[in-house]
Amino acid sequence: MSQPVSLTAYLTEAAVSHRIDEALVTVVQQIGAACREISGALNHAALAGILGATESANASGETQKKLDLVANDAFIHALGPTGVVAGIASEELDGPYPVPGASGDYLVLLDPLDGSSNIDVNISVGSIFSILRAPRGAAGLSDADFLQAGTAQVCAGFAVYGPATVLVLCFGHGVQGFTMHPISGEFLLTQPDIRIPEHTSEFAINTSNQRWWQPPVQRYIAECVAGKSGPRGRDFNMRWVGSMVADVYRLLTRGGIFMYPRDTKDATKPGKLRLMYEANPIGYVVEQAGGAASTGYGRILELAPEQVHQRVAVIMGSREEVERVASYHAAG
Repeated sequence: MSQPVSLTAYLTEAAVSHRIDEALVTVVQQIGAACREISGALNHAALAGILGATESANASGETQKKLDLVANDAFIHALGPTGVVAGIASEELDGPYPVPGASGDYLVLLDPLDGSSNIDVNISVGSIFSILRAPRGAAGLSDADFLQAGTAQVCAGFAVYGPATVLVLCFGHGVQGFTMHPISGEFLLTQPDIRIPEHTSEFAINTSNQRWWQPPVQRYIAECVAGKSGPRGRDFNMRWVGSMVADVYRLLTRGGIFMYPRDTKDATKPGKLRLMYEANPIGYVVEQAGGAASTGYGRILELAPEQVHQRVAVIMGSREEVERVASYHAAG
């Protein structure tokens, strides 16, 4: 039996086959190093006394967990010294973080610890990252430098910290899944060329918000719940972990649709999830795995961003299911 390909070996080969420059390889390697550190911190969190919430809030007004800050620091410490990252934007930072003394070619956007409300109950959480090219010739670094459409991403992916730590990686040439060896800490290619199954009977949505859903989403979920006796003619299962990375990783492996749609719970918010460091990178991965990512009214990756912490409605997964929900939105 052949040995799995390491992340380092994969990146070396990809640098040639996909013309990925050395600086981008360094960024991804350091993201892997940060994910390794975060995985260890999660494993020892209860013993180290770093579970629970802080007294601070992030830029979106959400109470930060202690491990949110640990994860954020892990990424900054891993990426800062490389010299190839000009700036970092994170869910846990109010604004962009210009890397001191760096004039690198890349910008990194992060959700350092997605699903952190699940930490204290030992449910899978993860990290999400998006890599963009840094504008050249800019004096200083501003929000505007990060406000690039999802189609401009040069790399994106996420890590899942569960029974195993998995790193899902995409350079725009398919999706690869790497599993961290529990002893060496090395990421090994265990899921090459991930493809989302086209046909599915699973959906993931927070049904506690049902009374606020818009009619197209109400219609779609009602049809799924009706099962064999309904218009779809088959039974569906509902799955909801409560961390986007865990729900999306499931649909990558066995199909499905994940939805956090716009609703009327707070009419001032166009959605729950953040465009730049959640919807865009995950949408990039989903599309490259053969799926689709939509707001219900259009492709997520084509949205023109207006703010780093901008929210957006998210409907993504197996293409035929996403297109069905989009058709219901179009029908009004």
